Formats: sequence, C-alpha cells, structure tokens
Amino acid sequence: MEKYLQVSEAQRVVLESVATMGAEQVKLEQSLGRVLAEEVRANRDQPPFDISAMDGYALRSADLASVPAILEIIEDIKAGDLPSKTLVPGQCARIMTGAPMPQGADAVIRVEDTEAKPDNQVQINQPVKPGNDIRRLGENMRNGEVVLAPGTAITPGVIGVLATVKRAQVQVYRRPRVAILSTGNELEGLDEPVDPNKIPNSNSYALMGQVQALGIEPVLLGIARDDPEELARYLKRGLEYDVLLVSGGTSVGVHDYVRPTIEALGVQMLFWRVSMKPGHPVAFGKIGAKIIFGLPGNPVSSMVCFEQFVAPALRRMMGHARTYRRTVEARMTHNVKHQPGRTEFIRVLLAKEPGGYAATSTGAQGSGMLLSMARADGLAVVPGDSAGLAAGGTVTVQLLDGTFFQDDAGFGE
Repeated sequence: MEKYLQVSEAQRVVLESVATMGAEQVKLEQSLGRVLAEEVRANRDQPPFDISAMDGYALRSADLASVPAILEIIEDIKAGDLPSKTLVPGQCARIMTGAPMPQGADAVIRVEDTEAKPDNQVQINQPVKPGNDIRRLGENMRNGEVVLAPGTAITPGVIGVLATVKRAQVQVYRRPRVAILSTGNELEGLDEPVDPNKIPNSNSYALMGQVQALGIEPVLLGIARDDPEELARYLKRGLEYDVLLVSGGTSVGVHDYVRPTIEALGVQMLFWRVSMKPGHPVAFGKIGAKIIFGLPGNPVSSMVCFEQFVAPALRRMMGHARTYRRTVEARMTHNVKHQPGRTEFIRVLLAKEPGGYAATSTGAQGSGMLLSMARADGLAVVPGDSAGLAAGGTVTVQLLDGTFFQDDAGFGE
C-alpha cells in the first residue's frame, strides 16, 4: 500500500526537486515581477551633493538664535541649478526641493514658517537646528556600493533603483516554460458546441489563470482522450516544456491511464496522493530537470493543489525566495466539521474587523463546485489532526489574491 504524504512532506519533496532557472537579459521596461540574477552596484553618489528636502530657505542656523529674524534673500536656487553665492551672516537663499545647498548654509527652513518682507527680505519665525531638512550627499546610495543583490524580486520600487543606476538592461532568472493538458473523454473544449452530456474543460483555463498570475504565459495543449496512444503523444509534447500540468486521469479507475503512461515515458514519480482534502489524488514526478504534476480532475481540487505545490515550485524556479502564499490569522464565524485524517482547505470570504479578520465559508465545499473557489478570498486550513473548528476560534487562512508571498507555508498539520 502506498504511503500518503502529508501536505508539508509533499511540499518539501517538490521544492527539493526543482532548481532556479538560468539567467537571461531583459529590458528594464520588461522586468517587473522578475527576479534579479546579478548584483547591482551604484554608479554615483545619490544625492550627488547636499540638497534641500523642502521648498523654503537655505540659511545659517546661528542666525536664528533670536526669532523672529529678518534675513536678506541673495539668490534663488531651483532643482537643477548650481548655487553661485556663499552665505554670510544675515543672508539666506530661496531654495526648492531637490536643489543643492549653497556654501555657508547649514539648514533649511520651510516656507510655511516664514513671511515675505519688502526689499527682498524674509522673516523667519521658527529656529532650526543644523542639518534641518537637508538630504546629505550619498545618503541614498554611495558610488560602488551594492544596492541590489541577486534574488531580489523586481517591484516598482526596485525598477526605480535600477533606473537610478542607469540599468537599461538587467539579468533576471528565466521563467519556466509551462504546458497544461487536460484529459478525459467527458471533456468539452471551449471552441466546441455545447453538449449536455459533456463537461466543460474549465480546468485548463483556471490553471492557465493561476500560472498567468505568477507572471508566466503557459501553453494550452488541449484535451487528450482516454486512449493510451493519444495520451502518450500529448504527454511527449508536454514533456518538451520545463513544467507539465496534467489535469484528470490521476485516480485509480481502470480507465485512468495517466500514471502508467507517464511512467512508461521514463518519468520518476516521487509521490502519488497526498493526505489532503480536496486534492487527494495529486501526483508529482520528474524526468531530468523537467517536472510534471498530475492534478485531480475536479476543478476545485486542481486549483487547491496548484496553490500548495505548483505555485511554490514555479516561484522557486523563477528565483523567488518567498514561494508560498501569504497567510493571516482569522476568526472563524461558524462551526466547521472535520473528520480527523486529512488536512482540509475550506474556501472562505474574509472581512476586516477590529483586531484582524473574520473568515466565513463561501458555501458548499464540494470539489466540483468551482463557484466556491471563484468567490473565495482564501483557504482556511484545517489541520489533519483537528476534530473541527469552533465558531469564534482562530484559523490560518492562506490568501488567494495579491502579490505577497512568504518563506514557508505558514500552517501546521
């Protein structure tokens, strides 16, 4: 009898079986969501000199020993200008945010704390300390220092840093090439006429959306019918890619051909079935550096398995350190029955409340009820050894939306 792995064991097997892809060069404009594969250093001091952090007046703080104080304005300095004069006691310069500080000045007073006076003078109403509202030379970055390390996920802020150091091209880890295949005589293709005796092929497209949400554009191979020769042809095509997702045919029925066909093609199956609900008949294997997931045919089971196993693998291959969906703690608003044995993932809605979140089931939790997944904000995790959840108790919820990921799965079993 085969041993059913716990979810955490299966996740460990998956991540230990994949490696980060090689590097490629992309334009900065195309780098969002990618992961740096190189070290990036500053190419200058930023800022290149002391600059004003506010619109106001550059002055000598010693001139404000007694306020209000009247100072003479000897120069206007805009961002992009270079000061041409040196301040002496009793003088100041009108200065804009980002403009370089003039010689002799050691502080900036905000314009809100001043009053204009005739004859090019200004009244200062507040004292300031030396260094007030000045951004010092090199406080953002120093020429030659490492500002971004390999493995950095490229966010809008990181793109700003890359532009600051003039990196029009960057080395990033390659995205894995992903193929998606659905199996089964019962399936109806998206472009086929409606047949009440068929089941629409929702799995390929739900999986496609999950892959796209990670920044990867997958290839849809279509539907392989329940024929060993046809299935083998499709699987051979799929194994040309880095990752193959096969939906359906992973159970133990006499017409479930996926497993024997995969193994006949030389794939080493590392596990087959996991102690979870939904998603029990999930499989994982590899051949060389290529990996294959056998996902259940029920659409919710397929999507839940993607979140637990496929998404972490794809993110690891893309170079991300944070591979698992973010989790939050929430208050369960109702009782949840659970038979001890398998880790269960309950589709829930989240509502903000004082001190945290409240989690409520999206309704009936059948593995074929795709609307329960479409409506969900997250998956409430019921540990395998739990006898159920009580209303008002705390539950870990794995978020299904957003770009926040974390280092581990965030839930026990």
